[in-house]
Amino acid sequence: MYVGKTLFAQVMEFFPWTSFARIVHRHGGNAGVRSLSCAEQFRAMGFAQLTWRESLRDIEANLSGNSTKLYAMGFRSAVKRSTLADANESRNWCIWSGLAAVLIRRARKLYTSDSLGVEMDNMVYALDSSTVDLCLSLFDWATFRSTKAANKLHTLLNLGVAIPAVIHISDGKIGDVKVLDMLRFDSGAFYVMDCGYLDFTRLNRLHQSGAFFVPHAKRGMDARRVYSNQVNRNTGLIGDQLLMLTGFYPVRNYPEHLRRIKFKDSESGKTLVFLTNNTALPALTICALYKSRWQVGLFFKWTKQHLRIKLFWGNTENAVKTQVWCAVATYVLIAIVRKELQIEASMYKCLQILSVSVFEKTQLSCAFLGDESTSEQANDAKHLNLFNF
Repeated sequence: MYVGKTLFAQVMEFFPWTSFARIVHRHGGNAGVRSLSCAEQFRAMGFAQLTWRESLRDIEANLSGNSTKLYAMGFRSAVKRSTLADANESRNWCIWSGLAAVLIRRARKLYTSDSLGVEMDNMVYALDSSTVDLCLSLFDWATFRSTKAANKLHTLLNLGVAIPAVIHISDGKIGDVKVLDMLRFDSGAFYVMDCGYLDFTRLNRLHQSGAFFVPHAKRGMDARRVYSNQVNRNTGLIGDQLLMLTGFYPVRNYPEHLRRIKFKDSESGKTLVFLTNNTALPALTICALYKSRWQVGLFFKWTKQHLRIKLFWGNTENAVKTQVWCAVATYVLIAIVRKELQIEASMYKCLQILSVSVFEKTQLSCAFLGDESTSEQANDAKHLNLFNF
């Protein structure tokens, strides 16, 4: 029988402690701290994410109920809810965003061999946002509407590895298109987005960087046809054209040719219109790239269902951002553990097992073995295929 470390302690062995120490030192996270260091704070927040804790009192009760195992988990003393609340409100949330960035870079390297499903060598990103509703009386800093508050998670998802490349947290009022000003575009990469990001000034900057965009077109766009390519209508393609924008400001904002592709989806019967600055790829490949964008929506749905980012343990902006970034870091850490140990179980199953067995002293690689034929809940099995990476 294995009598070594708990599962939680074994998971934390994959944590980049050296890089984390540099981030903490850069932001002065442990300055004047007498109890609950930044490392212990992340352990507590990670524990709460893995075990689905509902509140700070819940975190305190569960950890104190296993007080004999706290030292082996990395806690020097008992975790008090007031101390954890103060740490979440006072310690710079940039510590946790920096930690998540380190983990994301590591995870992307591990998952580079995974296939997107479209035969191409270029990186493909999907850009989208998701709104988390908040109570205006409690979160008055996150203004959204006159009677409503909200957080908005802007995510650039690497579709090839299903790992976020960039995450930006803002209040609900910021427009989606403004996130394009914050990104550094990779030359040769494809950026797939909906019509909310269709701003020709910003798309021209993306084009000048050597990257390619594939947004959904808006209705009533002023443009004139320059050339039409032949298409096989049996494949669902309706048109493949080169365009020039018309109008004084559109021409100044984007003076280059645009490619417009019209495609009729046989399943829904809808006609979809895409714009791109790539003239080399086949039209059906462009359509397939946009179709793969559904993964970012599934990512948002999955994280809201299985990470604690809808019920917050603090009301200040710093506390909310700390919780969201710790949730992202915990999720990516489990993805790293899964890949490093070559675990066949899905992310959903890994998180479910850890949620009830973090205190068990079982070898980590053996904890996820079992009857692989056991079916998950029908709804989860239907919607979580993305996270079988």
